[in-house]
Amino acid sequence: MKPGLSIGAVGTLTWIVDASMVITLGGDSRATVFSTPNMILLMERAGREALRPFLEPGEESVGTEVNIQHVGGAGIGAAVIGKAIVTQIDGRRISFDIEAWAGDRLLGRGTHTRALVQVSRIIENLQKTTEDTGRAMTLQANTGSLPEFKTLLVTVANRIATVTLNRPRSLNAVNVEMTSELEMLVGWLLGHPQEVRVVLLTGAGVAFCAGDDVKELKSLSADTARTLSLRQAEMYLAFERLPQPVIALINGDAFGGGCVAAYSADLRIATHSARFAMPEIRLGWPPGYGIAQLTALVGKSRALELCLMGEPITSARALEWGLVNEVVSGAALLKR
Repeated sequence: MKPGLSIGAVGTLTWIVDASMVITLGGDSRATVFSTPNMILLMERAGREALRPFLEPGEESVGTEVNIQHVGGAGIGAAVIGKAIVTQIDGRRISFDIEAWAGDRLLGRGTHTRALVQVSRIIENLQKTTEDTGRAMTLQANTGSLPEFKTLLVTVANRIATVTLNRPRSLNAVNVEMTSELEMLVGWLLGHPQEVRVVLLTGAGVAFCAGDDVKELKSLSADTARTLSLRQAEMYLAFERLPQPVIALINGDAFGGGCVAAYSADLRIATHSARFAMPEIRLGWPPGYGIAQLTALVGKSRALELCLMGEPITSARALEWGLVNEVVSGAALLKR
């Protein structure tokens, strides 16, 4: 930790309450209110902001204890300010008084403790506890150089990153190695919001992505496969959280996890020959993730049709349903 931190140092952070941060109250009113978990997170992040100027390279602060009282409510659209005041410095452990305010109304108050840690040590410990599904998923921002990949082709030009899923002999099916590399890529993109302003995602060869590598899945234990599925679900959700807009250039079939990858992008442009499907039902599996995003795009009835029938739809039908934004010729895809 750099010198200079003192008792009374303050960190503040303001959030505008949105629909993802509220819970619905009981009764007939259906009123919503800023949730306690989100209020705690805001106040913890304020503590993190107080410590940020004093962190050495490779150092981070993590919460170790929090005790709060939730004393007031705020609705969607409210500006809520989290405030953390340093009350004690005990080596690498720092204690705070924390508060949350909406205007002049106190919403919550309590105490919080954070510890300073080396990020590399945390990552090492996470990797030790991860099963043999490859690298541990760490979606922390990586401000270093672009990692080397085996299953992805990544180029950056004019602040546009073009990411090509590169297992064409397997129709770009997502295996353990590609999952780990996509996780690393997300971390790198998070750490380079100025150097990369747009991400283009496409596939090598005739397919966009055939989904999970079913052959490899058959060789994994049930627990390992379950862990891998959870990692992939979080990875596709992370696409939506990137600071850069992600545009999927769908050059061929997008099935299963490949379909999820496509509709996790912010915009989707497909070729006339592209097809979309959620065929897991034909293997006796329920779709493991991505149903909320699919339903938001095409509605409940059509999402169920895709998932329960397992039949592919054409890009023209996908355009009609709202699953893609535009359909173009193959030659025009990258130029578009």
